This record gives sequence, structure tokens and C-alpha cells, in this order.
Amino acid sequence: MGLKVIGAGFGRTGTRSLKEALEILGLGPCHHMMEVFMHPEQVPFWDRAALGEKVDWNEVFATYNSACDWPSCSFYEELAQVYPDAKVILSLRDSKSWYKSVTSTILPAMKKSEGRLPGIFGPLLIGEKTFHEDFSEANMIQVYERHNEEVKRKIPKDRLLVFEAKDGWDSLCKFLGVPVPSVPYPAMNSTEEFQARAATMVAGTGAKH
Repeated sequence: MGLKVIGAGFGRTGTRSLKEALEILGLGPCHHMMEVFMHPEQVPFWDRAALGEKVDWNEVFATYNSACDWPSCSFYEELAQVYPDAKVILSLRDSKSWYKSVTSTILPAMKKSEGRLPGIFGPLLIGEKTFHEDFSEANMIQVYERHNEEVKRKIPKDRLLVFEAKDGWDSLCKFLGVPVPSVPYPAMNSTEEFQARAATMVAGTGAKH
């Protein structure tokens, strides 16, 4: 199958909604962090990738048409080379809004001490290699903005869409060359939804003990 769309935006920039949108547009399945939870057999692959070992990207992406969110966004440049015909989407949101969302949702998964993700790739790839284990607002926003500018610099303009969820279907569908669907653009995985789901998971884990 191979990737036709590569998401370069960090998590909490509307990536869960983007996954749903791409699947509505016929560009699914779309890989997202939630896929790693659903397919734990992928964890060793992402651990190897996070460690900097040479990997065959088709080992994971052979069954996907698109990818967004972590962990794949950390490898957008390599993926753009492996899949030269794939288009790249940089999902964005206001920097302070992004930081607030991250700290209210996925920040624990970035920390080695928390152990919220399977394997080692989460804290290693995101916490250590991306944010250098400095989770202050100033550093995280600086890293976020630097990453976004890097994507804009490295990916040719005719291959890149800079996209915010509020832009809706029009720019996305024009970029991908597909018709605008009759359903509203997805609005998924808000901070409140994420926290409610996390609480349910924790309660379920507690029940098992």
C-alpha cells in the first residue's frame, strides 16, 4: 500500500480529527498513536526507530495509506524520502493553546518516570529527543515552533499543506485532489474527551488489581 499522506504536525494539533478526515476521504487506514495501542505488536518497531536503528518503514506502513501524530511525525523527513509521491500535511494550532492541551493530556506519556506508554519509544522519542526532558512552557513552545518552521523549510511548497482544523474540508480536499464530503469536518479527541478516556482506562486497570 505505502503512504500517500504524511502528517508532520506534533500531537495535539488536531491529529485525531485529521486521522478521521483522511479516512473519510478514502485515504485510510491512517496511522496515529492510537494505532500503537490497538496493535501492540508495533511497539518493538517503534522502539528500534526511536533508538536510531535502521528500520524498514514498510514493516509498519505497508497496510496504511496515511499517517499523522506521534510517533510517525518525528520521522516525517525520512518518510517523505521513502514515499516520494506522498503529500505532507503540517497540522498546526496556536502555540499557547497547543502547550495547554499537551500539559492537560499527553505530557505524562513523555516522561520516563510516568511509564504511560508501552515500550520505550514515547519517553525516548518525544520526551528526550524532541523536548530534551525540559517540559517548561518556554522550551516546549520553542521546540514546537522550531519544528514547524523546519517542516516548512525542508518540504517543497507544492508538496506541503499547512493546515489547521478550523480550515475545514476545502483546503484539505483541494490539496489532496478529492471531492469535499457532505459531512462536517471531524472534531475529535478534545482535552475533555481525552481526560475522560484516560480516567476510564485508569479505573479499568485498578479494577484488575
